[in-house]
Amino acid sequence: MKKLVILFCLAPICWLGCKSNKVTNIEVITLVKTTESWNGVPLPKYLDGNPEITILKMIIPPKTKLPLHKHPEINAGVVLKGELTVISETNDTLYFKAGEPIVELVNTWHFGRNDGTEPVEIIVFYAGVKGTPITILKK
Repeated sequence: MKKLVILFCLAPICWLGCKSNKVTNIEVITLVKTTESWNGVPLPKYLDGNPEITILKMIIPPKTKLPLHKHPEINAGVVLKGELTVISETNDTLYFKAGEPIVELVNTWHFGRNDGTEPVEIIVFYAGVKGTPITILKK
């Protein structure tokens, strides 16, 4: 009985505390919402199979050029630090810097290059199918 009285007395206090503890400082900013990659080409339909999500943090040292490669899966990222240049095999070029998003090319040969003096840090999200590579290097 004593426990019931204590619970009965505390319940309104907890309820008021929860009710008055509203979150009002949440801000949501859409960085990108698109059906196209950065060069304007429509994104492909998803592959059939079991979905697999991969999230990578890449750190690209200054004065580094990545090898020519392509991605068979849809992916997008956000630069956290530095500036990155991405160039397609047909010389479409994108320059992006910290805070900016990229919706990557799919099944198109391209490379990234850090021409700056600080490392580039980028988070990349891949939405693919289990067993499919996220990157294929051109030989």
